[in-house]
Amino acid sequence: MTASSDPITVSLDDLKSGAADKYLADAFGPNSLGILVVKGLPAKYAELRSQVLSYSSKLAALPASELARLECAESNYLVGWSCGKEKLLDGKPDTLKGSYYVNCSFYVDPELEGAVVDQGKYAVDDIRGYVAGNMWPPEDVLGGFQTCVKELCTVVIDTASLVAKACDRYCLATIKNYTPGYLEHIVSTSTTTKARLLHYFPPTSHNGQDNWCGEHLDHSCLTGLTSAMYIDELNNPTKELDMSPDPDAGLHIRNRAGEIVKVAIPRDCLAFQTGEALQVVTENQFRAVPHFVKGSNVPGVCRNTLAIFCQPSLHEMVGDVDFATFAKNIVASHVIES
Repeated sequence: MTASSDPITVSLDDLKSGAADKYLADAFGPNSLGILVVKGLPAKYAELRSQVLSYSSKLAALPASELARLECAESNYLVGWSCGKEKLLDGKPDTLKGSYYVNCSFYVDPELEGAVVDQGKYAVDDIRGYVAGNMWPPEDVLGGFQTCVKELCTVVIDTASLVAKACDRYCLATIKNYTPGYLEHIVSTSTTTKARLLHYFPPTSHNGQDNWCGEHLDHSCLTGLTSAMYIDELNNPTKELDMSPDPDAGLHIRNRAGEIVKVAIPRDCLAFQTGEALQVVTENQFRAVPHFVKGSNVPGVCRNTLAIFCQPSLHEMVGDVDFATFAKNIVASHVIES
């Protein structure tokens, strides 16, 4: 079993007032875990989290014919349902978890379901996952899904914007020629922010550490994370377990000393971890966090969670290149060619 560690925790009110700024270096800096937990969220958060993560199990249990209708090959399976389309570290198809990808451009404009970009500026293959419209289950198949997912994503991005604003204040004071308000602008105006609703299937055999989600860096600026929901699908498929029956299941971070640390996110909180784009724009003040995820190895128990990758619009600059160029090779390395 790996060690566990408590990340830096701040309240939503302290983020708003600026009182949390003094903790940013401890949360994201050179000697940190690279993760910040936010408590005191809006009252509706708890119910939205419960609804959306429960939907993850319901979605994964749909007939194969329904799931096939929710796949989007032209987006490289980065919109809608995806299972077995991405690579594990050993190059094999990842069938141990199902993902439901959502473009969060609706945060900027409720009418949008995909990024609005100058498509003539980019090769079509490089931007398919961002410009393809979202694939929503019909209401008679999974009623309320779209509404709940959009509401929860909005809460997460609202909170990420406050974290970004605090990061801007810190960076303005510590980085020469830092552009005021840069990160808040990126988070609050991006049409390429991506949500990933995950369902780690109950195990059919013992799964090694790398089989679930190999160690990697996110290429976002900030990744917003809910706490995971564990469900015993054999005995009570509608009720969330109080805790994971497998103590090793969950989010694991490689800390700055190279040690593997398991991080627990309280159920009523959100966590934000640093990605590669943030490392670039802060000139390494905030370092991207290496991490991996393990599902439960207890028979019948699944793991559901939501990750939202707050990342720049395709035209925004990340260092010397635009985000489209920055992200291109990273995304391509994880998708299996059709």
